[in-house]
Amino acid sequence: MTPRRQLIVLVGADLISNLGTRISVVTIPWLVLVTTGSPTKMGLVAFAETLPYLLSSALGTPWADRIGLRRTSIICDAGSAVAMVVVALTPWLGFAPLVALVAVAGALRGIGDRVKHVMFRPVAEAAGVPLIRLTSAYDGLSRLVTLFGAAVGGVLIAAFGVTEAILIDAATFGVCALLIGVLVRPPAAAARPVQPEGYLRALRGGFGYLARDRPLLGMLVVVSALNMVANASVAVYIPVWVARELHGPSGLGLVLAAFSAGALLGNVAFTALGPRLPARSTFLVGALVAGTPRLVALAISDELPVVLVVTFLSGIGIAAVNPLLGVALYERVPPELQTRVIGIAGSLAFIGLPVGALLGGWSVDALGLTPALLAMASACLLVTAFPLVARASDPTSPTRPTPAATA
Repeated sequence: MTPRRQLIVLVGADLISNLGTRISVVTIPWLVLVTTGSPTKMGLVAFAETLPYLLSSALGTPWADRIGLRRTSIICDAGSAVAMVVVALTPWLGFAPLVALVAVAGALRGIGDRVKHVMFRPVAEAAGVPLIRLTSAYDGLSRLVTLFGAAVGGVLIAAFGVTEAILIDAATFGVCALLIGVLVRPPAAAARPVQPEGYLRALRGGFGYLARDRPLLGMLVVVSALNMVANASVAVYIPVWVARELHGPSGLGLVLAAFSAGALLGNVAFTALGPRLPARSTFLVGALVAGTPRLVALAISDELPVVLVVTFLSGIGIAAVNPLLGVALYERVPPELQTRVIGIAGSLAFIGLPVGALLGGWSVDALGLTPALLAMASACLLVTAFPLVARASDPTSPTRPTPAATA
């Protein structure tokens, strides 16, 4: 198989695995609801999947380096498939075993996702595909999977029942493991295990590198802040604004769809134009547009068209941010540290999601909607302007290695 086809298979397998994760977000809580009738237990199961995912993304990567990236990916996806099959076929085991199985599956996915992303670079280079084009196209496709994955889960439950839906979910992970096991052969240097070293020493190496690379750490802080704003908006701010200003749920889907549509359009444009744009300036502008304006629009306007337009433009802005962070990780981090650093980076970026939901609810309760929006907008502006401040002390591009970064 040609290197370009291997890249297509690798990205496709990762997207299939992501689809399975999105389906499980719907099917597992629904299983809990129909078997226990408890919303509290639904929340506990969701938490049990998310927390191990975040932890394993950072803490499990030294083992992945020792085992080898391709082998780790296959083991993790096969293990996720087995865990989901057991969940589907043994509901009588009780709630505690279900939580444990879901936690195991979440931990396996965290490691599996990170090692696939590390494999992207050598396979893309072998295929002659620019990294910025790959990260942008992948970002757009993963947004599509996120957008439709939950709906697919609901359709599967309605069409086949929850048990069969979870088995189909399990099959997605099995297909991913099979595709990578049979069709993907990364370059030998990327596939072989890293020289063994102590677990804590390996983990310290990843954290230590990231602490020293200030521009990269700044980019991660910005992305985490944008994730916080996004989840606070989806979970709290937008629904409360729609209820207050529109007196009904009719505009909720429009506002959420406007951001997704802008992000997808931006991904298409950035995939084509990204290699020709200045990396640092594009990241800075994208981050500034993606967060603060959408919050300010909700705070100062009661007109749905105004909010839709600003939200759409914010979606376009976010389309440049994640791909440029991905390229920075690939180009700044030495190959032998990429599994650990990319894993830690993923956890830092995603931590903004649960924090955003908590802060969004607390801020509205404590301050009211408009003050909460303005306070969050001010904080987001300060954080997203950080790369502009960092530029004065480090004039190098965030997507080009510096001597300190490659030492």
